[in-house]
Amino acid sequence: MAQLLSFRVYLSAETQKASPESFKHRTQKTRKPFSSGNRGPVAPIHKPQNLNLEVSPHRAVSAVRLMRIEYGGAFADLLNEKGKGSGSNEMSYVERTIGFRTRDLDDRDLRLVTDVVGGTIRWRRYLDHLIGSLCHNERTFRNMEPLLLQILRIGFYEILKLDMPPYAVVDENVRLAKVALRPGAGDLVNGILRKLVSLKEKDALPLPKVEGDDRAQARALATLHSHPVWMVRRWVKYLGLDEATKLMIWNNNDPGFSLRANMGRDITRSALVERLNSLKVPHELSLHLEEFVRIKTGLQSVVQAGLLKEGICSVQDESAGLVVSVMNPQPGERIMDACAAPGGKTLYMASCLKGQGMIYAMDVNEGRLRILGETAKSHQVDRLITTIHSDLRVFAETNEVQCDKVLLDAPCSGLGVLSKRADLRWNCKLEDMEELTKLQDELLDSASKLVKPGGFLIYSTCSIDPEENQGRVESFLLRHPEFSVDPVDRFVPSSFVTSQGFFLSNPVKHSLDGAFAARLVRVL
Repeated sequence: MAQLLSFRVYLSAETQKASPESFKHRTQKTRKPFSSGNRGPVAPIHKPQNLNLEVSPHRAVSAVRLMRIEYGGAFADLLNEKGKGSGSNEMSYVERTIGFRTRDLDDRDLRLVTDVVGGTIRWRRYLDHLIGSLCHNERTFRNMEPLLLQILRIGFYEILKLDMPPYAVVDENVRLAKVALRPGAGDLVNGILRKLVSLKEKDALPLPKVEGDDRAQARALATLHSHPVWMVRRWVKYLGLDEATKLMIWNNNDPGFSLRANMGRDITRSALVERLNSLKVPHELSLHLEEFVRIKTGLQSVVQAGLLKEGICSVQDESAGLVVSVMNPQPGERIMDACAAPGGKTLYMASCLKGQGMIYAMDVNEGRLRILGETAKSHQVDRLITTIHSDLRVFAETNEVQCDKVLLDAPCSGLGVLSKRADLRWNCKLEDMEELTKLQDELLDSASKLVKPGGFLIYSTCSIDPEENQGRVESFLLRHPEFSVDPVDRFVPSSFVTSQGFFLSNPVKHSLDGAFAARLVRVL
């Protein structure tokens, strides 16, 4: 990840804030398996290395990548930091895992891998319900070896969600199972996928009905829309059944992205649009921010053309841009970005300073700060950013820095960005929420010490959960009567302003990532 805006990093630029564990240990945790049953770590299957031109490349790569994501914490994309397809790297993983290579991946294969991997992860609960229902018995499903399960998930997803020709899907996945595993595995895949095709044609898929008590309805909705049960129950509680259902549908759609023209290099939105037109990338102008352009497809072309690496633009959701609008950075100000990495908001704020002022970008992760510094150079705003490697809580106790504005873009559940982070729904647990809110309170208390009298503290998350958002602000204000709410209606369109004067973007209502921001002023 050589720079912030590589394809890997933009997917998580506003969502992969440090977890409570990372604040304690400053190390990245290895993901736990999220497959059904107790399947252990995947051991490579050693076979003589050879080239197999009959196996579908995108399916072989997708199966191995899904195992790496599930058991090893790999990313779900297929572009490296230089914006080039990393198909050769993926084929190396295939060879090491299942003992053979296929033909090289072309651009179409890369797009298919992205679609299949992301979609299979999103729809995992739904797919596993159907696979389990069509197995001979529950034990067959529970004890299924990891690679065989991934091949079945891919086949089910391609038939049910991509509407690929069903018998071609059956044949290709059977071939993969036979070559990568053994003939008997291919026979099992053949039987289960053909049963699926028959049931789909009869419109008789064994799916649960939304009926019974609240718990039963939540379980059914969780299966139908492929979300954790605890998440469904929480959203029904806070949003109501209809809005919760709409939110899950949104989370399962293919995400769109926004590009921000780099005003720090005097790149206008018009200039960015010209580049997009030359690349034949469909786009539309943001309705809310003058530097932003929305795209639904063509991001791979943008990356490969070098627009990100050259600092022409950044991939940044408009919801994150609107948080910067709430911040309202002005030339000459001293600003602290207290949990800065990976730095999307830091860079945007720096571009607003017009060459005057300073942003102190603090984070516990030294490597990500280094990436931020490198990216700031390509954006030509590096002289406006000073990086600080520290835990905010330690820094606030040992330094008497006073800033005009402090942004606390806090570690959070990321429940507002589930459409972009396909795996996040399975990695976020109910028990994490209590730990997160405790951390958010500690960070707010520390950030408040760095705000000068008359200055502003902006608290933001990429969550739509009330307990992480207004709940934390209300609790903070009870502990800190020297702060009060400064309504955000002067800085963002009225449709984003809550009755309490906070900023909130709703994925369903605004077609943006979910995000929250509160602007608090310290009394003189």
